Formats: sequence, structure tokens, C-alpha cells
Amino acid sequence: MENDPILSSLLGELKGAVIHGYADVKVRNIILDSRKVLPGSLFVALRGTQVDGHRFIQTATELGATAILCEELPENVREDITYVQVGDSAAAMGLIAAAFYGHPSKKVKLVGVTGTNGKTSVATFLFQLFRALGYRCGLLSTVQNQIEDEIIASTHTTPDAVALNALLAQMAARHCSHVFMEVSSHSVVQHRITGLHFTGAIFTNITHDHLDFHKTFDNYIKAKKGFFDALPKSAFALVNIDDRRGTVMVQNTRAHVETYSLQTLAGFKGKIISDTLAGMHMEINQREVWFRVIGRFNAYNLLAVYGAAVLLGEKEEAVLTELSNLKSPPGRFEQFHSADRVVGIVDYAHTPDALENVLETITHLRNGNEQVITVVGCGGNRDAEKRPKMAEIACQYSNRVILTSDNPRFEDPMDILDQMRKGVPPLDYKKTTVIEDRHEAIMKAGLEAAPGDIILIAGKGHENYQDIKGVKHHFDDKEVLMEVFAKRAGN
Repeated sequence: MENDPILSSLLGELKGAVIHGYADVKVRNIILDSRKVLPGSLFVALRGTQVDGHRFIQTATELGATAILCEELPENVREDITYVQVGDSAAAMGLIAAAFYGHPSKKVKLVGVTGTNGKTSVATFLFQLFRALGYRCGLLSTVQNQIEDEIIASTHTTPDAVALNALLAQMAARHCSHVFMEVSSHSVVQHRITGLHFTGAIFTNITHDHLDFHKTFDNYIKAKKGFFDALPKSAFALVNIDDRRGTVMVQNTRAHVETYSLQTLAGFKGKIISDTLAGMHMEINQREVWFRVIGRFNAYNLLAVYGAAVLLGEKEEAVLTELSNLKSPPGRFEQFHSADRVVGIVDYAHTPDALENVLETITHLRNGNEQVITVVGCGGNRDAEKRPKMAEIACQYSNRVILTSDNPRFEDPMDILDQMRKGVPPLDYKKTTVIEDRHEAIMKAGLEAAPGDIILIAGKGHENYQDIKGVKHHFDDKEVLMEVFAKRAGN
């Protein structure tokens, strides 16, 4: 096809690549799944956590792939196929994908947000803010990918390098000036963001998470830090210095470093004046502002957004004015109220630190004898260390706790719940109930709550499914909460 690029033109930034065959072949597309190969495809043999793509090189060539990107040559090298042999297929794929799509990240102002908690909120707030300021924007987040008003389903915090560059190319083609994206620790290690040009990067915080993948907390920190290490000199790096690892993140960065804080001197300094269920009153860089979003964790999120916007050249007054109108992203401290004054809060909190942040916020918002009822579970095939901690934190801040199933994946839900139950202090046994069925657990919490009580449903937030043995069954915490509120009203 006329507009298909020549393979040699895509290899400019690759170092140490060995070409076997002709480099002047046309590349129709870049494919990771051998079953999707078409005549003219460049097939990438990736060494995944489950499967080694090198096993499928022959399948790819039989389906018409004209070029193969690989770390090891197959036993049977065909003379009519071009093989690009590299030390790391994932890293090379990032560079090739960026070139294939015309380096779209250089055509927009791309800002990445990393950290354990707050990534979705900060990226979404930035997206909402810059649209309100009159810009065309793109969003790449856990909840969804979005180009202006068009929503594109999201399956990972950060898509693979090919899908990511394709999305960025769409955004650039539709004249987006800014793109805000979450950057997961997985994406750094797996080179999903290799080849992208970032205008800025934000660090929110870091706590124990994803140790099932990274194995050690030190590896997890290094993964996050790798994002900042790779930033160009032209970028800004905005870090939360109230997190003791904020300064660690930027030790070796070439980017211009800026800071934000609620506790100490920083370039972007905030102070909470008051915090209620109706909203939060803050002082930011000596200006007082009222926000619709609430909670100390959101105060940090707002500071990060404010700082990034100013670093992107926006006027402080305009930024604060628009920020005061923003609402929380779906499933992030999302509030619902029954007719008889029960407050339901749905939140994605799925780490000990995130759960504690949400429950601390609820504790500060209480102004009477309201009971706090927490419904919480833990995902299967993920970091098991946090399970007892999650239960312990729920008990510490709640009057009643219901431990239930989250996304069990391929684990037995009761095994997960047994591990959670080990974190329940003996004095809290009486106030803790285990109900495996999540629907039943939410219904029990909703029907037993008294007027004025606060129900926290934690762990799934925006998700509208339960992942059970490889099948995603429809399940939405918010829908169940509305169902129980309707029952309370007698509807």
C-alpha cells in the first residue's frame, strides 16, 4: 500500500539491532497476536509473563508477516522474511510503534501521572480542567480512554505501546493539544511508554502494591523512578514531597523539578481550612478556594492538578476558578444519598493506604453518632500481603465491617476472605461479618444502616464487573447501592 512506511524508516532510534534480510520492505501494521497477522504485518515476538511470542513466529510468517521483531531467530529462517533481532523486543517495539504512527506524542502536550493512589483522579481532573479552559484533550486512564466526548473502553492502566501510539495518533489527528495519562509501574518495566515524549510527569505517592508483579517494594519504587529517569530536559517533574520518596523519584531526572505539599514549603503549597460532605475549603498559594471534591487525599490531587496546569502555562486565577467546579471521577469517593439520609460512598480503594485515606476522611466528616459500615474485599491473584492489613484498617475506622468478595479471579473467594480475617483484631470479631456474595453483603449493609449512617463500599469503584475464573460477570456496586436504597424507600 502506498502510505505504508518502509521498515528501515522505523528503525532509526534502535541501537544494536541486527537486520537479517531486506530492510526496505513495507510495513502494513504492527501485531503482537500472531492470530491477527495480515500480509505485510510486522510481527513482534514478546516474552510475556504467561506466553513467549517467539513460539508463534512460524504461524505469523505463514499468515503473511513480512517482518519479524525478535530477540532470538527461529530455527528455520526464511529468506523471504526480514528479521530484526534486538536485545529487548518490548523496548524496540515502543520505539518502532512511535515511528510507525509518526511520533504522535510530540504533536501534543503529553503529561503522565504515576503513583500508587490518585493517578486516575489527577489525570481525570486535568482532562476536565483543560477542556473547561477551552482546549481539545485526550485522556488515557484506568476508568476509560477518551478523545473529547468520545469514550473508548479501557482494559489496562496503560495500553501496550502499539495501542498507545495508535490512540495518541487519533488524538493528534483530532487536534487535541493536551493528553493526560496514567503511567503504571507495569508500563515502565514492560516498556509500554518507551518512545513517548512527555511534556511533564507527576508523582502522587507510593505505598505497597503490585508486589505480585514486582516481587519487592524496592523494585516497585525503581519502576516508578524509571519514568522520571527517562524524562527529557525539556519536561517538568512535579512531585509530592510529603511522601518521603518524592525526592527519590527525581534524583536522576533531567527534567525541571517542582514540588507540592500540604505540610511543608513547596512551589505549590496547600492548606485545608475546612472539610465537610458538602465540599472542601482550601488555601492554595495564599488564595482561598472552595471545592466540590472532599478529603485530604483530594487536597493532594487538587494541588497536583493546579501545579501541573500552572507549569503548562495557564493563569493561576483561571485554573482555580475552573477547579472549584470539578467533580470526582466515577468510583472515586462517589457519594449517594437515600431518602432517609443514609450516605453511601463507592470508592476504588484497593490498597491499605487508599482504604485508610478514605476511612480517615469519613471519620473527619462525621459530626454526630453516625455509624460507619464498611464493605470491603481483596482481589485474587494479586498481592496477598495486603489482605489482613485491609481488614485491620477497616476494623480500626468502622463500627461494622463486612468482608466480601472482590474480583477473585482464579482464587477461591473464601481463601482470600480467610486471609483477610487474620487481620481482624480479637476485640473486633463481634462487629465483623464475612459474606462471600458481594451483592448480599452490600444489601445487608444498606438494609441495616440507620438514618444518618455512612456506608463505604470499597475496592471496585468504577468497575462494572466481577472477574471470576477468567469470566467478567456484570456487577456494579453503585447499581446494588441504588437497589438497596430503593428498598429502604419501599419502592
